[in-house]
Amino acid sequence: MKIGDLRELKTDELHTELDRLRRHFFDLRSQAVTEKLEDSSQLGKTRRDIARVLTSLNERHEGDIEQKQHHMEASGSRKSGKAKA
Repeated sequence: MKIGDLRELKTDELHTELDRLRRHFFDLRSQAVTEKLEDSSQLGKTRRDIARVLTSLNERHEGDIEQKQHHMEASGSRKSGKAKA
């Protein structure tokens, strides 16, 4: 994803994209450990995409990005009916 495309997204959409990319990066790392990762360049590409999203959020002077991510995860689990123990 290009930085120009990210700048056009709304802040909430950027947070959603950041969450999606972080989950994808976790899955890729898991695949790399179990030796099922076919294209190892995906790790670097995903990491750079995460950095682009964070850069776009920082340009908007979004503070406490990590705290907002945790809040979104918590509210998402409540909406889907799953309660965290």
